[in-house]
Amino acid sequence: MANGSTLESSDSLKAFGAALKTFRERALMTQEQLAERLNYSHASVASVEQGRRMPTAAFVERAEEELEAFGVLRAMVRHLGRQRGLAVWFREWAQLEEMAVGLCTYECRVVPGLLQTEAYTRAVMLNVPPPPSEEQLEQRIAARLARQELLRRRPPIAFSFIVEESVLLRHTGGEEVTRELIGHLLACTELWNVELQIMPLRQPYHAGTDGPMQLLETSERQWVGYAEGQKTGQLVCDREAVSVMQMRYAKMRSQALSPADSVELLQRLRGAL
Repeated sequence: MANGSTLESSDSLKAFGAALKTFRERALMTQEQLAERLNYSHASVASVEQGRRMPTAAFVERAEEELEAFGVLRAMVRHLGRQRGLAVWFREWAQLEEMAVGLCTYECRVVPGLLQTEAYTRAVMLNVPPPPSEEQLEQRIAARLARQELLRRRPPIAFSFIVEESVLLRHTGGEEVTRELIGHLLACTELWNVELQIMPLRQPYHAGTDGPMQLLETSERQWVGYAEGQKTGQLVCDREAVSVMQMRYAKMRSQALSPADSVELLQRLRGAL
């Protein structure tokens, strides 16, 4: 049993600790230096970073100021607790999404989770080993669909999506699932705060060959990046690295089909099924 403010480690505490460590390293501070700045012991800072101690409100506020954390730590602490159904490496980013004013997503593997239908989500999750239990599957589907509330959040988020045409041509889940998915994508394009562009199958000039990525703008007008791979996710806070991601995304927006042409392509793809 845990005593005092020391808790059994949870995924959300680990996520908060990882974020604190990321901002500390960005500020070129050691744990000892941060502890001195915050007027806390080295052991306390280490315990928070390791996800073993719940940070106090005073700790969070001082860390926000000393590390210039863009309000990220302050926002994350409001959501400490287990987030069932979300991959551990994704939870930190999911928390950041909730306070975003802008979100840019490029995907070359699957349709982005924010745009998926339940049937497509189920097909994707069942196709990737190891197979989940029925309970795990339902939790993951529920978590993914719950995130889609962000599309209609008030105040609104400005969304930009770039999706490879090949993702749709794969027909994940079969033709019926794909037909429903494309219809859903067309409905999403009618939302005034959502812009969807399709990267054509034939595009000899492509700035996104390093893989999928996401960019997020906070209410403090700061940008954060995210990149995901096999069982891993990386929050990108370094300004130079984020700038590179922004340049690549901007280039891809010019290389992809326009939103209007993307809608026409989606209509043709649906009609061909």
